[in-house]
Amino acid sequence: MTVATETAAPLAVPALVASHAGVWIADADGRVRGVGRGEAIARAGDSPHLLLNAPVTASRLGLGELSGLDLLELFAFLCPARFCVPTARGLAAALGLPAPAGDADAAFLQRAAAALLAMPARRDWPERRGAWTILQSLGRQRWPWAPHLLRLIAKPEKAERHVFQTLPQWEEAAARPAPQVVRLPADEVAARLARLVGPGAEQRDGQRAYADAVAQAFAPKARKDDGPQMVLAEAGTGIGKTLGYLAPASLWAEMAGGAVWVATFTKALQRQLDGETARVWPDAAQRRARVVVRKGRENYLCLLNLEDAVQGGFGGRAAVFARLAERWAEYTRDGDMVGGDLPGWLPPLFGRMSFAGLTDRRGECIYAACPHYRTCFIERASRASAQADLVIANHALVMINAARGRAEGTGMARIIFDEGHHLFDAADATFAVALTGREAVELKNWLLGPERAAGRGRRRGLSARLADAISYDDDAAKAVERITDAARALPSEAWLARVADDSGEGALELLFAAVRTQVLARAPPEDAATGYGLETQVAEVLPCLVDAAAAASAALGRMALPMAQLEARLALLLDDPPDWLDGQGRARVEGARAGLVLRGALLSAWQQLLARLGGPADADFIDWLELARADGRLLDVGIQRRWLDPMRPFAAAVLEPAHGVVVTSATLRARPDALADDWRDADARTGAVHLPLPARHFAAASPFDYAHQARVLIVTDVKPRDVAALAHAYRTLIEAAGGGTLGLFTAIARLRAVHARLADPLARAGLPLYAQHVDPIDTGTLVDIFRAEPGASLLGTDALRDGVDVPGSSLRQVIMEGVPWPRRTVLHAARRLAGGGNAHDDRVTMGRLAQAFGRLIRRADDRGHFILLGPAVPSRLLGAFPAGVPIDRVTLDEAAALVRAGFARTGQDAADVPSADGSITPGAS
Repeated sequence: MTVATETAAPLAVPALVASHAGVWIADADGRVRGVGRGEAIARAGDSPHLLLNAPVTASRLGLGELSGLDLLELFAFLCPARFCVPTARGLAAALGLPAPAGDADAAFLQRAAAALLAMPARRDWPERRGAWTILQSLGRQRWPWAPHLLRLIAKPEKAERHVFQTLPQWEEAAARPAPQVVRLPADEVAARLARLVGPGAEQRDGQRAYADAVAQAFAPKARKDDGPQMVLAEAGTGIGKTLGYLAPASLWAEMAGGAVWVATFTKALQRQLDGETARVWPDAAQRRARVVVRKGRENYLCLLNLEDAVQGGFGGRAAVFARLAERWAEYTRDGDMVGGDLPGWLPPLFGRMSFAGLTDRRGECIYAACPHYRTCFIERASRASAQADLVIANHALVMINAARGRAEGTGMARIIFDEGHHLFDAADATFAVALTGREAVELKNWLLGPERAAGRGRRRGLSARLADAISYDDDAAKAVERITDAARALPSEAWLARVADDSGEGALELLFAAVRTQVLARAPPEDAATGYGLETQVAEVLPCLVDAAAAASAALGRMALPMAQLEARLALLLDDPPDWLDGQGRARVEGARAGLVLRGALLSAWQQLLARLGGPADADFIDWLELARADGRLLDVGIQRRWLDPMRPFAAAVLEPAHGVVVTSATLRARPDALADDWRDADARTGAVHLPLPARHFAAASPFDYAHQARVLIVTDVKPRDVAALAHAYRTLIEAAGGGTLGLFTAIARLRAVHARLADPLARAGLPLYAQHVDPIDTGTLVDIFRAEPGASLLGTDALRDGVDVPGSSLRQVIMEGVPWPRRTVLHAARRLAGGGNAHDDRVTMGRLAQAFGRLIRRADDRGHFILLGPAVPSRLLGAFPAGVPIDRVTLDEAAALVRAGFARTGQDAADVPSADGSITPGAS
């Protein structure tokens, strides 16, 4: 969208640009010169400068923080809920300005500032509503942009209503009737798919066959005890699986009048899928009614937290962020702060705690007792999903709702799990139990209220929230008193310091101190020296830990009993409400009762976990003791429990109640190239083996010509884990490709070390380098920058190995630092033993290689190299790559030559390039 209709005069404020290539300052008159870091820091400290992403600029200057006039903050105020890549080129595209010449064009910041400040004068500025009112508050917060805007934004003739008054209210609706029993006609599925693909698009046989296979999951059940109609559908990249399953899903929703839940593992795919639904429902208003995106509560803006923040609960920079979030709240589609229309780059400008304070991360929600309940984004999404045709959620939310029996409307009878290769890991995390210091503090805060927040609204604890109810019920009051007394056994302020000193003030702190003692005694010395997390299996437990576990279990029992008694009293109160219990009081009672049920189940799980210490092992579970550390600093202590096979509880909670389930991915099987009918591992890792009827299997190979579009190079002369050698290899290959590289690491420490050696020289060569765990930018925004910036490269870890979709020339090379073997943990060791030893490791590793390779070729005209560094790449793992793709073992110099030859003619058809042995392989790019 073009905002600037004419060239605006540059803003007469100096501008500062700092990158790995250098530092430049544009004086107030627009003259640009290169300066050293020292001069830049001094200049920025003397007077405010225009900046673009202050935290990134500060990191390039070697500073902890930097203040000034950040253009991203100005954009967020003037254009709330609009997308913008947070770079100079991205800002230019968002504003309709000519792109800057490069990093040295610091005067671009002045031109961009002028264009932004010209917006309020335009009659068609769409975000005018609410700007003046919030600007007054930002002025009192001394926001640097406020003086510039106050003279440009006129006071409205009518007083502006506050965002809490303007947000639409959701309405209660009658329960949706049960879906009709229908069978999807094959010709109608094909017709729906043809409409979604479009009249001018090529009809793909694989996509049509895939849609037919998925449609089988929507067939009526034959017998009650049969379990769901389950389809495992592996669709190679390029098949078009999204439209392939949207066709039968949308047709069934229309014919049956039911809802289909589509679950993804990554937020990136949720965004992509949400966009694809426009093909099904082109009308935006209809689409809003038919499609709902659902996430966990911690993703949404909490209006009560926002009210606390803007009424003085936040100070300093956090208060500025709260006001910008308040401005965004009036324009957001759904209040989603993580992966929604709140720019991912905005929270990092203000610090992590500023963001965390505005979402419900502590289980404090008081539901109907909240004054903003009728406008709550979470409640609105929940009710909308009960009436929607398509609910886009994530794996964890589907599992949690099913496990807690909280599926909206008519339940989750039809579910499609996209990114199905992650289903095992999602179930593993969802059905886990963790008794840690942080979890225990969370419980204490809910029961008693945070120690530092006494008297603040709903954070006052259980006794204050139920004061009106228990004042009329002696039994309930006594139960609350016993809960309060028992909760003092939970960790209190500064608990971590006491545990680190082998001391404690209560039963739970003493337990965590004993856990720490055993972990330090048993952890391998080489692991202890790294400064990162430590763990040890639960075996030959020390007597001090057995005694501490018994005392902690007894303390938890003293909480559990009165909590159950209080929940029963509240249930009676709700069943036969007295005259004095008004609507607000009833809402508080309902919220407290729901919280007691949830936390009662948590206490029971903790007690079962503690019974294992010093007792017999349970073959169904894997338990271990853990110290969470970062850079040698202790962050948490606890006991972890996982199911040996988490697909057992998943099948019971999610699959068995459903009528139809589809699990789909490009890599459901570890080796799609061999033993095409071997689905045993896929059946096990999706829960299909735990159902009474076998799943249906479908596989469609990718239509891409991998033999001519991609090449795998195994570089044999780079020493594994040698940072200097890795850095040299990455630099050589990135320069050979001219950027466009995704670099994947198995260890954050090596990623950081390699980045430190590469960033400056690559930037001076015009090849910007970004990195997870280094740049103060969220992962989603890093991918947006990588996709939009020519010549850029991106380094990352697991989060970038899966779910990154960067088609075209922006990604033409993937480099892995080595074979991504599973990390040696207690959990891995147990599953390895149960899963066949080396065969288990090979399956996991091949799945990771297949997913990483899948980032490279995303469409028919993509070309690229997939490069593994290190000599020790077993041939048995190479089946992870598509059949026909050339695989060569080469030296680093040979690899660089192949990469240079393959990309010398970027944008043309695959060229004839020399092979490692000097021969010519037609079309191997």
